[in-house]
Amino acid sequence: MCAIFGILGDYDEAIAKSALSKLSHRGPDYCGIIQTKNLFFAHQRLSILDVNERSHQPMQHEKILLSFNGEIYNFKELKNELACGFEFKTQSDGEVIIAAYLKWGVHFVNHLRGMFAIALLDNQTLYLFRDRLGKKPLFYMQQNNTFLFSSEIKGLTPFLKKHELNDDALMSYLSFLAPTPPHTFFKGIHKLAAGEYLVYESRHVQIRRYFDLLDTKPNIITDRDEALSLLEGLLEESINIRLDADVPMASLLSGGIDSATLNYYATQKGVNLHTYTLGYKEFAKYDERENARQSAEFLGVQNTQVEINQDDFMSACGNVLDTLDEPLNDPAAVPLYLLFERIKKDGYKVVFSGEGSDELFLGYRQYFEYLDIEKASSLAHKNWLKKYFRANFSMNREWEWYKRIFDDTLLFRTSGDKFTDLQKNRLMRRNVKDNESLQYLKPYRDIYEASAHKDESIWYSYIDLNLFQAEHFLTKLDRVSMAHSIESRTPFLDHKLACTIFSIAPKLRYEEGVTKSLLKEIMKDKLDEKILKRKKKGFSNPYMEYLINSKQIELIKEVNKQTGMFKEKELQEYIATASRGSFKQHVWGLYVLSVWLKKWML
Repeated sequence: MCAIFGILGDYDEAIAKSALSKLSHRGPDYCGIIQTKNLFFAHQRLSILDVNERSHQPMQHEKILLSFNGEIYNFKELKNELACGFEFKTQSDGEVIIAAYLKWGVHFVNHLRGMFAIALLDNQTLYLFRDRLGKKPLFYMQQNNTFLFSSEIKGLTPFLKKHELNDDALMSYLSFLAPTPPHTFFKGIHKLAAGEYLVYESRHVQIRRYFDLLDTKPNIITDRDEALSLLEGLLEESINIRLDADVPMASLLSGGIDSATLNYYATQKGVNLHTYTLGYKEFAKYDERENARQSAEFLGVQNTQVEINQDDFMSACGNVLDTLDEPLNDPAAVPLYLLFERIKKDGYKVVFSGEGSDELFLGYRQYFEYLDIEKASSLAHKNWLKKYFRANFSMNREWEWYKRIFDDTLLFRTSGDKFTDLQKNRLMRRNVKDNESLQYLKPYRDIYEASAHKDESIWYSYIDLNLFQAEHFLTKLDRVSMAHSIESRTPFLDHKLACTIFSIAPKLRYEEGVTKSLLKEIMKDKLDEKILKRKKKGFSNPYMEYLINSKQIELIKEVNKQTGMFKEKELQEYIATASRGSFKQHVWGLYVLSVWLKKWML
């Protein structure tokens, strides 16, 4: 894991090196720079494989420069395949990328299995690649004749002439918890989406897509037993290939099936990962320590429990929000940051995490609710219902779901669907048209409707993997782990496993009406029944209680007085409702936004 950073065109060396230093947490083991008059090509290295200095980056081979962040898990197989045409001098996966590019050109990326953000300069042409499922971030900007790229936004903000709010980032954030690609909150700074690559040549930028899950043919596998056999093999393989590292590894452990599955297969491979679990002082309803202890005991792995309180949470909050660079509506970022802080203190540089299982195996109960509601679209006489819902507005999400069905508009808009357009219109001092937020989903919906996939459950997984995971959960995981120089590995988000799931007859995932039925079937003879049947908690935490008790929630109103972004009465209603336990994440999102506005715009 590392940071990549570069400038093509005019630059000030002092500013460039200062900007690069802001990324040092991502790669504290070595800083490499290659620079000429119109080129600054750099790398901050976190050594995981072949920690020898021979594998430092940027790597150079004839006219090619490489700066690469991530892990290529099949690099040894590729190395054997490419050995005849390339003289390897290291044991690193970075050198394999160069050899693969020399043989296959830009199509080399299709041969990689892993997570990556790659900058490859071939003479005067720059290529930037973001991995298929968006695990690693990649940001870029162009100013006149200068092009810049970075692993984090903070590497680019020093080059902005002024700080301007990107309205599309704001509106997509309020709707879906995180800005949707290519938007960031800073006007002028953009991000690549999962599965995209960028070509910069002759001062011109082109964005292209090299991977899409919907390219997978549907209904290839219709037999449940065949599906289970294939998925079990791929899941085990995905976990095993991620156990390769030359540094100590650990794992997150909740009381649920995802983390237990990862640790089960690791122990079967002879690797007992030290596990970590978070708990909250005085808030037992959010605590999974006892469940995790039972899981660790069953699996035979060591478990460290980390307890935090309100002071810990609020003290870390500022650092966490700075780490994220821009608003991200996920209160779990704060406790996760504190957990990784402890893991780093104990000396670990790689951590296993269970992201992606819910989206692939349908682990959210609401998926099944949406599938039921979809059926209402076929009602022959629904005009009166349409009029009724229009005339009786409610802030509750269920009202919005049925309104969409009776209006014949898109029902499912990610599992991170928060502020609806009507809610935004009611809250904001601006006109927000109903369904205005669909513009941010349109590129993905167009691809879905043009694909051979017709079951809406596939749409649920597809849009959630591209936005709810890549731009929300994976952004959180990357920033808070890398803030402590720790690489996070997510075996469920293996593209071969994901493509296989998309090739299965969709009903096999949901026909039993049980969340994660296929995964539970795979693990039923491997995990304790209590693990399989535990109610899903997610990474829940007492963030709203902390925010209210610390009185930091008042910042929302203070900032709004300066910006005038929201109507005071409606804003107060949301805050009051959150105090009673409803719309909590809506209000957290407003708090995070307020912190960012105060720092960058006021």
